[in-house]
Amino acid sequence: MRVVVQRVTKASVRARQKTVGSIGPGMLVLVGIEESDGIVDIGWLTGKLTSLRIFNDPSGVMNQSVREVQGEILVVSQFTLYASTKKGNRPSYIRAAKPETAIPIYNQFVEQLSLKLEKPVKTGIFGAMMEVSLINDGPVTLLLDTRNRE
Repeated sequence: MRVVVQRVTKASVRARQKTVGSIGPGMLVLVGIEESDGIVDIGWLTGKLTSLRIFNDPSGVMNQSVREVQGEILVVSQFTLYASTKKGNRPSYIRAAKPETAIPIYNQFVEQLSLKLEKPVKTGIFGAMMEVSLINDGPVTLLLDTRNRE
């Protein structure tokens, strides 16, 4: 699994001409799923996301997690995170999981993230054309990949 994590003051996602998810301060998480992803990847990633110390403490130092600041999380599916641009100019998405594989993993990811956050996680609509709006706070933007756990 690959994610782009953005610390935000607010974020929202629109699909089918209506807002389907919105949050105040917290994280916008764009998530891409690969065919070989599974429960181990979900466990590692949800633990990492809810424990990342990317929020400021009272001294202004990034030393608190989204849980500690009681922040929210908005998750948006993003198969393009597995784009390959190695050959030619048209990206290939061959590594992105097909919907029949990706949807159950995405749903488990959101469920586990909600449990670890101890509150509901907001989402977009898997596979829909969406418009994502955000105010990046910092800016703070991180890339995480379960195959390269740096």
